[in-house]
Amino acid sequence: MGESEATNTRLTDFLPYLLSVSSNAVSTRVAEVYRARFGLRIAEWRVMAVLGDAGDMTQRELTSATLMDKVAVNRACRELEDRDLVARRANAADGRSHHLALTDAGREMHGRIMPLALEMEAKLFASFTDAEQESFRHLLARVREAAGELDPDTMPDTMEDPT
Repeated sequence: MGESEATNTRLTDFLPYLLSVSSNAVSTRVAEVYRARFGLRIAEWRVMAVLGDAGDMTQRELTSATLMDKVAVNRACRELEDRDLVARRANAADGRSHHLALTDAGREMHGRIMPLALEMEAKLFASFTDAEQESFRHLLARVREAAGELDPDTMPDTMEDPT
């Protein structure tokens, strides 16, 4: 792609933009449902979903698993603890951290949310064949991996020095 083509890229053709907008559209709809039915924000649901799937984790592990900012994870964990949906216990291996786990109430809520989450997934991807859904999962994993390997320090500086 030549320099003039690169600078004239339309957002409708720019994959990172399309991915972000699509993610925001899905997250907005999901957030509306979770907020209305369960009083949960997306960050809180992500923490609950990961703990429900993987079991006990430290806050650092949750940050890594959700790719959320540590402040957002901390805030979500505190809110879930205040609602008795998540419990914190000492980490015997590292006294500076704690393990977080769903409480009985958290597991019960997780059990009510998952069928709804799966129903929303089915509706979102109803027009995809099973093979397309599997391919999409694979492609998203590749994008996530590539994003993790992207080093901002190695990106070319496109700003010209005004001096």
